[in-house]
Amino acid sequence: MASTQSITEGSAKYPNSTGRTFQYGTAGFRMKANLLDSVVYRVAILASLRSRKLHGQTIGVMITASHNPPEDNGVKLVDPMGEMLEGSWETHATTLANAPSDKALAEVYNKLVQDLNVDQSIHARAVFARDTRASGPHLVAALLEGFNAVGVEYVDHKLLTTPQLHYVTRCVNTRGTSFDYGDPTEQGYYKKTAKAFKAALGGRKIHGPLTVDCANGVGGPKLTELIKYIPKAAQGGIDIKIVNDDVVNSERLNHQCGADFVKTNQRAPPASQANPLERCCSLDGDADRLIYYFIDKDSNFRLLDGDRIATLAALFIGDLARNAGLGEKLRVGVVQTAYANGASTSYVTQDLKLPTSCTNTGVKHLHHAATKYDVGVYFEANGHGTVVFSELALKRINKYEPRSPAQASALDTLKALTDLINQTTGDALSDLLLVEVILAHKSWSPKEWDLTYTDLPNRLVRIEVPDRNIFKAVDAERRLESPPGAQSRIDALVGKYKNGRSFARASGTEDAVRVYAEAATKGEADELAQLVGKTVVEVASQFVQSAGSK
Repeated sequence: MASTQSITEGSAKYPNSTGRTFQYGTAGFRMKANLLDSVVYRVAILASLRSRKLHGQTIGVMITASHNPPEDNGVKLVDPMGEMLEGSWETHATTLANAPSDKALAEVYNKLVQDLNVDQSIHARAVFARDTRASGPHLVAALLEGFNAVGVEYVDHKLLTTPQLHYVTRCVNTRGTSFDYGDPTEQGYYKKTAKAFKAALGGRKIHGPLTVDCANGVGGPKLTELIKYIPKAAQGGIDIKIVNDDVVNSERLNHQCGADFVKTNQRAPPASQANPLERCCSLDGDADRLIYYFIDKDSNFRLLDGDRIATLAALFIGDLARNAGLGEKLRVGVVQTAYANGASTSYVTQDLKLPTSCTNTGVKHLHHAATKYDVGVYFEANGHGTVVFSELALKRINKYEPRSPAQASALDTLKALTDLINQTTGDALSDLLLVEVILAHKSWSPKEWDLTYTDLPNRLVRIEVPDRNIFKAVDAERRLESPPGAQSRIDALVGKYKNGRSFARASGTEDAVRVYAEAATKGEADELAQLVGKTVVEVASQFVQSAGSK
């Protein structure tokens, strides 16, 4: 139970004094850590409202800034089933964060209680964790001050990966029900994942070690723990070589390493030092993204990004469903964004014969679209993604009676995957074990995986503009509705290139526009991106001049 006095007294210790406007987005609140004190205090208050509105279900709170540099941090809420905060509540988060004074904060809180019809007598509950950033303990203090001000019962899970916190949140809320997701502890996560990994392998051999770059983040110590539960290759498991697991020197977090570094720079982190054709992958700072790569026999770097992981998973799960006798009863689909390489989309629709959907950028959009399929596979190109099994799909998988040993084998593997995959959110640790299971079943090296299709050459550029808000995108952000005339100019440019495709979308965090382009050759893709970027600058300038003259 909260009072105006308790809220204002706590807020006085963490006042909103930065002069900034805060915005809750897909990643929650994220910025320089020294600006977050008041925000984290207010997120604790929001968590109490959310829990009470949902009749006392447990809400998750994660303090992390993922792939951002060490001086940043962030905070986000996790809904009861381990999913991201419901979109309509992002507005409430933003409103609370921007209350200009302690008194104003209490007024906003009381108004939300009334508008949302929140019963304050209901017991509020939360679980929380943080990554390894140096600012984490300080922000936890602000969170606890908020919890205490509004009477939240909480459990501190200390250091966890973001996906582990999502897992724990779902486990707590499903415990003792027919939807029980597992033991709501870090050890419960390891035991469930390791058991499912062994079952999914089904005696197949994993050849050669896997080098894992942990971005000098929380994924390093957590992968080290997970390995303790998994046998080595000689005992029917996997040999994992960990690099970049320094969590003592916080300034090394995401520096010259991590999934974002590899994806952006198209090269392996210096610490990798893997031999040609050896499997390598990188996590990001909070271990929810995964990117694979290898060096080919000619010493060329080959990237196996989120598109590749999605197509590999869709190929394998589609085959398993058919081989288990469930091909007609499970609709497997792939969800992508406009950033997905056009060749991957063609491979899914033409080779795998599976349906695809395209959504706006942002994991919350992909996850929602994935739930429309019986089995929805989604990965952003940056490596963040998972596979979602519907309630109906799980029933059909668990109740189906196989009619042959081959069907039984495929069904057993499919059942194991439903436990191996962290269905609450993208999880680099469970995703890398999923990839290893699939490669073992298919007896593929990364070379064979890379040969499934050939990526179209592409280029992504960042264009600074005076006001990103004038750029309004539609059709899953593939076309510009505003400024007027911009899209027709982009279409005219695209039409001049073989296999040409390009789109421009406003950044969600800065006054910039992202321009993506594909074409038949690298030179043409680079040229198309530059020309579309030039068009963006011109139309932005014309729009601003036109608005100023009115």
